[in-house]
Amino acid sequence: MRFFLFLVFIYSTTIGFSQSKEVNINWDGYRVFSTASAHFEVPYFNNHTYNFAPGKGISLVTHWNENLEIDQNSIVIEKLDLSNLPREQLKELNISDIPTKFNYEIKSSISRGKRSLFLELSPIINQNGSFKKVNSFRFSYKNTAEKKPLTYRTQSSVLNNGNWYKFYVDKTGIFRLDKGFLNDLGINTNNVDPRKIRIFGNGGNMLPMINSTSHPVDPIENAIKVYGQDDGVFNNDDYILFYAQGPNGYNAESNTNLNLYSDKSAYFINIGSSTGKRILENNLPEDPYDLLVDSHTAYKYHEIDDYNIAKIGRRWFGNRFDFESNQTFEFNFPNLRTSEPINLKVYTAAVSEISTSMSIEVNNQQISNMNYSSIGDPILVSGDFYSGDLMVSNSNISVDLNYNNNGNPSSVAYLDYISIEGISDLTYNGDQFIFYNKNLVDLSGIAQYNIANANAISNIWEITDLNNVTEISADGNESTVSFKSILGEEKKFIAFNQDSYYEPIIEGQTLIENQDIKSDVFLDNSNQFQDLDYLIVCRSDMLYEAERLAQINRDFNNLKVKVVTLEKIYNEFSSGNQDISAIRNFVKYIYYNASDQASRIKYLCLFGDASYDYKDRISQNTNIVPSWHSINSFSLSNAYVSDDFFGMMDEGEGMMNNSDKLDIAVGRILADSPQRATDLVDKISSYYNASSYGDWRNKLIVISDDVDEPWESIIQGTSNNLADLITENKPFFNVKKILSDSYVQESSAGGERYPEVNKDIIDGIELGALVVNYFGHGGEDGIARERIFDKIDATELSNENKLNCFVSVTCEFTKFDNPGRNTAGEFLYWNKNGGSIALITTTRQIFVSVGVNFNLTLEEYLFSLNSDNYYSMAEALRLTKNDPSISGTDQRRLVFFIGDPAMKLAIAKPNIRINEINDILVDEFTEPLQGLSSVKIEGQIEDEFGNKIEDYQGELVTTVFDKNIQRSTLGNDGTSQNDSPIILDFTTLGEVLFRGKSSIENGDFSVNFIVPRDVVMDIDYGKISFYSKSSSSLMDQNGSNLNILVGGIDENASEDNIGPEIELYMNDEAFISGGITNENPNLLVKLFDENGINTSSGIGHDIVAVLDDDVANSFRLNDYYEANLDDYQNGTISYPLRDISPGLHTLSLKAWDVYNNSSISEIQFVVHDQDQELVISNVLNYPNPFVSFTEFWFNHNSSNDLSVSIQIFTVSGKLVKTINGYVNTSNSSSLSRDLTWDGKDDFGDKVAKGVYIYRLTVRSDQIDKQVSKIEKLVIL
Repeated sequence: MRFFLFLVFIYSTTIGFSQSKEVNINWDGYRVFSTASAHFEVPYFNNHTYNFAPGKGISLVTHWNENLEIDQNSIVIEKLDLSNLPREQLKELNISDIPTKFNYEIKSSISRGKRSLFLELSPIINQNGSFKKVNSFRFSYKNTAEKKPLTYRTQSSVLNNGNWYKFYVDKTGIFRLDKGFLNDLGINTNNVDPRKIRIFGNGGNMLPMINSTSHPVDPIENAIKVYGQDDGVFNNDDYILFYAQGPNGYNAESNTNLNLYSDKSAYFINIGSSTGKRILENNLPEDPYDLLVDSHTAYKYHEIDDYNIAKIGRRWFGNRFDFESNQTFEFNFPNLRTSEPINLKVYTAAVSEISTSMSIEVNNQQISNMNYSSIGDPILVSGDFYSGDLMVSNSNISVDLNYNNNGNPSSVAYLDYISIEGISDLTYNGDQFIFYNKNLVDLSGIAQYNIANANAISNIWEITDLNNVTEISADGNESTVSFKSILGEEKKFIAFNQDSYYEPIIEGQTLIENQDIKSDVFLDNSNQFQDLDYLIVCRSDMLYEAERLAQINRDFNNLKVKVVTLEKIYNEFSSGNQDISAIRNFVKYIYYNASDQASRIKYLCLFGDASYDYKDRISQNTNIVPSWHSINSFSLSNAYVSDDFFGMMDEGEGMMNNSDKLDIAVGRILADSPQRATDLVDKISSYYNASSYGDWRNKLIVISDDVDEPWESIIQGTSNNLADLITENKPFFNVKKILSDSYVQESSAGGERYPEVNKDIIDGIELGALVVNYFGHGGEDGIARERIFDKIDATELSNENKLNCFVSVTCEFTKFDNPGRNTAGEFLYWNKNGGSIALITTTRQIFVSVGVNFNLTLEEYLFSLNSDNYYSMAEALRLTKNDPSISGTDQRRLVFFIGDPAMKLAIAKPNIRINEINDILVDEFTEPLQGLSSVKIEGQIEDEFGNKIEDYQGELVTTVFDKNIQRSTLGNDGTSQNDSPIILDFTTLGEVLFRGKSSIENGDFSVNFIVPRDVVMDIDYGKISFYSKSSSSLMDQNGSNLNILVGGIDENASEDNIGPEIELYMNDEAFISGGITNENPNLLVKLFDENGINTSSGIGHDIVAVLDDDVANSFRLNDYYEANLDDYQNGTISYPLRDISPGLHTLSLKAWDVYNNSSISEIQFVVHDQDQELVISNVLNYPNPFVSFTEFWFNHNSSNDLSVSIQIFTVSGKLVKTINGYVNTSNSSSLSRDLTWDGKDDFGDKVAKGVYIYRLTVRSDQIDKQVSKIEKLVIL
């Protein structure tokens, strides 16, 4: 007991004990923040997380480990040290972005239960035009008891049984449901007891985005009034009245009067087994009133959502001011009290290359001017807001907006909304009259409401509580009625008459299926509780493919996965209405109802594309699974689309503040149709298949932009450091550096270009790379100003079964939320023949300085540089965004994970070890691998603990690299700094001396090869890289050795003066020179040399193919050569040719052996014009003659799939056999040999020996063309 009390004492004193932190700011001159098209030079500090954003200014963010909750009321700022900052030293920092006081936020920040103390502040202050910078300060605080998150216990949905019918309303008020409406809804009213009718719904207001606000997680029963229910029969004159809340009403989070997601609100009708909830009489106070209320708050607005000006963010606009620059908006406020001021709010925006303005007049009186700055990338729109109180003289208010384009006819302004709030007499004006008085909220006591002109009122209801409407029995005469109510909250009432009811809407399927996702999501196949690892959210038409993805993760990742449709989430968590917060709230429900903290959900997949348009106002919209959009809708660097919203579970999160941290790894499958969903899940499935296992998993590609301006040197420097960091910590990776400025830049009509960079990127991707990382400038159409990789390249890639994760810390590479313009990132991800399995990518413009930190931090987590335990790619991104070096940066929100969030990189497990080289123990082997020397490497496959895997059978790929190469960039753009050209010295992997395949038996392997003469003579350490895959299970290993010397020449090598043997084919070995191909044939090369083929890229010793004598555009094929299994003497090359023009072509190929003897071979082929007729040639059957089996062969020129029919006749013309088939041309082969015949007729009987005639007919349905050929065959 004493021990327990002692712990309580420690805990209590810890909570109450005051603590303090010192903050010192190390100002460090200036920093240029740049995107592809904008540059901002602003003051900079270097010892905390620095955040700059146009329109928001500078902020400082820092973190401390702190396990307890902070008492916000205890924070005290002390010893604030300021110094003067001359205005000119602000440089390009906008004065309007500088606060007028010391702004700060100190709070607890939480991620998956782990807390930290978070500080964000504005380090520059504007004190009446005098600018101060913060040098240091101290703050003290106390801890407090941990707040329990606002959560909901597990429960069942009311929708889980019974018949439920959905209908809609499009406005707020009293709705009438009669017998005809219920019948149209699908309810047989002849069998309905009206006393058991129930209506459920939570209204049409948007759910709060912030996590700390309470909200229902199931439709709630509404109190209704049923006329004629007492007899238990729904008669023709019976009807239901109920109060429904429509979709619209002012929302402060989004500063709009219109629902972002829907123009209607859903409600449900159910016929229950007991009496439904009915409207009861309000229990009015009987004591004398303290306040007479004869006025109400009157509110009107004009708002239309037709235009999203920049196609970003969630702010939409209506009226357009271009040709019609002056527009008037009329508002009528019956019985307005003109002795009280009205409040006018106007929000507008403009797009103009020069400064423009708009005047506001109210009832012909000038009120204000709204001013708009000129726009320029990244700021695409300039907005202004007016809010003010003013007096008017009558109830009719005219608001006149006059746009002054300042002489620029291309300038356009837009109106978001006008809203007016005033005080009106409490006078009934007919129809449905909703009234409330905001001025009563802070008062106490009893109020008496007096309603004038009340003779037409039939009912008064209190509607403060949407689900518990009550009826008020008012007193009074024909002209005035009164009733009493308790003060202290904003109460709402509605008065109406019998002629003012609204009619609800029937739309789509009315009867909904029973559902209970709140219970089902935690049930296993035996209906027992199980925690959930992974949730997939999809639209119902993509459910099948989402379930396929779920099963993949159950099978390969051993995860507990559930798929839930949006429709079901909306039905339970937002009462049938589209709302992004409903998705987040469902995820939060799962997160907090786990059996323990460690078992909380880890992954969320949003299975579907998204759009900036929630309401399908634009054509071909892709709002499949909606995303979060910022209220900032004007800037490409600040207006975000983000899925982080769905992964932040803690109290107070949801507004995307810098302190908000991700708890769940979120990924999105960019499926814009069910067919696209099929294609993408097929790709994901293939990533786990045996066909995707290969040594490409050991390869990484790091690409950088060049240096057009001095500050851009950090781009290539970062990429180089990134590659070196990975190489140092994960030496089994073979990192290819493609630093653009190290290649020769060429001029073209379209600008400067790097054709060899483009070729190396495409070749690298098609040969296979686990990760491709690009850092530099980019955009929706591709990367770099020199267009080193663009949309067309992304579409045409052919790297099936070698799918990469493409990391692009650049601008807008995957701006997927604009359906009107598909981006390079989307095409890369959608490519059915290859491309990428996942993207870690940007959707808006990102500052280069942010990209530097982001890229380096991301790689630490993505490659687990200090561990062999790897995170999923999306989890690595989550940890990056939460890392203290990044988490203070707004722009981290614009980085997305596109793909399956549970997927890990296909990194093989360790280890592969060398035992002996040339029969000498590897630790004792000190001789270099010399040119022309024969090498034998023996070793074994080991598990992660260093034990040999005795039963390992499989295949090993060995790559031997020469010594690292020292290179330098070229300074193509002549950029200099401090009068010195900007040149980067860097190191790359050495040339490939050998790459071959060997068998693995019982965990042992042996590799034999001869070192090429072209090995660099200097002796130093090279690299041997290994990759193995098991033939009996889905298992692969990697390994490397960096301790083997390479160099010199073997003077005792045998003589060889004969070049390699070369055989050339197109598509397959059946091709005959001069044959027909389509426009994308595959070059197939077979090579043999008794000493092996040279792939080491010695000067002039590359394997080179030349098409039609165009030497300048020859193909270097070294990287495509692959030695045969256990045979270094034989090997093959398979190289895809693209977009070859119609006509006859000649291709020559030159190859060298390791002794530098060369040979040349040549082949011709005809690419037939696809606009001409379908052509077939070389029609034959083989063998011919035959006994019981023959194949029908033919060449064709089609790239489309073909239908084939073969009719076999006797010489007298009698048809004996018809064979129908289908030719798939996806492999680019021009030869078909798919159809066979066993010599039997259509009845299964053997035909007689002799000569037969056959007609082969080939048809392409895609081009609607058909061709036939007749040949002979002989049966023996």
